[in-house]
Amino acid sequence: MNLWRKLLAEFIGTTLLLAAVVGSGIMGVALAGGNDAVALLANAAATAGALYVLIVLFGPLSGAHFNPVVTLAMRIHGEISSREMAAYVAVQIVAAIVGVMLAHAMFDLPLIQPGTHVRTGAALWISEGVATYGLLLTILLGRRHRPAAIPALVASYIFAAYWFTASTSFANPAVTLARSLTRTFAGIRPEDVGGFMLAQLAGALLGCATALALRTAAAGASPVTAGPAA
Repeated sequence: MNLWRKLLAEFIGTTLLLAAVVGSGIMGVALAGGNDAVALLANAAATAGALYVLIVLFGPLSGAHFNPVVTLAMRIHGEISSREMAAYVAVQIVAAIVGVMLAHAMFDLPLIQPGTHVRTGAALWISEGVATYGLLLTILLGRRHRPAAIPALVASYIFAAYWFTASTSFANPAVTLARSLTRTFAGIRPEDVGGFMLAQLAGALLGCATALALRTAAAGASPVTAGPAA
């Protein structure tokens, strides 16, 4: 498939993902009556639902990365070239910003509004590392053992990670950067973006290393030790 078709798929998918993340946050807050738990539940459910649909639709076209660290993992595994990786990441970043602007437009808000939501500190950085680590394991091991289930696996993991991490699981550098351009429920201060991105990169690299180690261990195991007990 031509690279431009893959990039178009990544652009549309990433744009719609960010529109879902930010738009559902706006709607959730508007309808939750001040209850942050209800707003987060709405935000998580809408994001997971959108992820499932977008991965099903665009997975066969571009791989449905929508995330620079996922693209990096595919490069590490030799599935795309460095040129493709650079193009994917550039498109993901632009599309994520467009998605935030689209969400703002749908709710009649200023298109660009630098974030004010404070998200910094060791607890949140650890959370982002864990969230991204788990996401990469879900993708890399899921592709090996249950490839047809990837949309459901990723959507389920992200839904859960919204709740079990203190950071609400950004787990995506392009998403993090784009969310620094909104003051809504999903926002983050621009000055907090760097810490999140470093934590995400560390989590992604550790996830890649773990998946490789598990794959190597499985390849070297005997049929008796690798299989269930008789």
